[in-house]
Amino acid sequence: CEALATGHYARRVDGPAGAELHRAADPARDQSYFLAATTREQLAFARFPLGDYPDKASVRAVAARLGLPVAEKPDSQDICFVPAGRYDSLVGRLRPEAVAPGEVVHADGRVLGTHAGIARYTVGQGRGLGEASWDGDERLYVAGVDAGRRRVVLAPRGALESHQATVAEVNWLIDPPAAPRPCTVKLRAREVPRAAQVAWDREAGVARVWLESPGIVAPGQACVMYEGDRVLGGGFLRGAGVVDTAPAAA
Repeated sequence: CEALATGHYARRVDGPAGAELHRAADPARDQSYFLAATTREQLAFARFPLGDYPDKASVRAVAARLGLPVAEKPDSQDICFVPAGRYDSLVGRLRPEAVAPGEVVHADGRVLGTHAGIARYTVGQGRGLGEASWDGDERLYVAGVDAGRRRVVLAPRGALESHQATVAEVNWLIDPPAAPRPCTVKLRAREVPRAAQVAWDREAGVARVWLESPGIVAPGQACVMYEGDRVLGGGFLRGAGVVDTAPAAA
């Protein structure tokens, strides 16, 4: 094969140093966040023919013109290997203890209610918490998951936010910046990119990210770094840092 074409909504741009990964023309469909682990070698081989279309209607029009039976197929956000779209059911078959009931507790130790399995919760989650969503007038979010005791720990949003993050398993699509480099980052798939600076700690093998505005740093979530529409690289959040001020950019 000379190339691999996929249906992801992203753009591959030939730059002066080789293939670059860019956001899709349709921001509502953009999947560059999920493709940030694509290596330079893989990106050189990949093609994203849907990335330049302005909207899904344009894609459907091409499919209809070509007589493809999926031209009017309803949109889906299901995981491809989970036919019913319920990932927790799949996890339950593989790890029954992950869908066993347990306590929902406040970070201060108070028991707020019960849950139907830790597999259904992730750090930063604010929905699906039922009556435990509020502590009086204060909105609560998942601050941690204690798998050993099957506990979901909640706290106010401010307790989860940080100005600094450590990113491991980084896939760089540029030469790693040794000095702080201005960029924008996404800490979750659906959030708006926020201004930041990033530097590569070669000795530790991690990227250090300083956020201009605090964000929820959820270990295990992807952190993707952008310059405009271009993806600079991405990795996985290891946890919040302890420094809340960014160094001066080089």
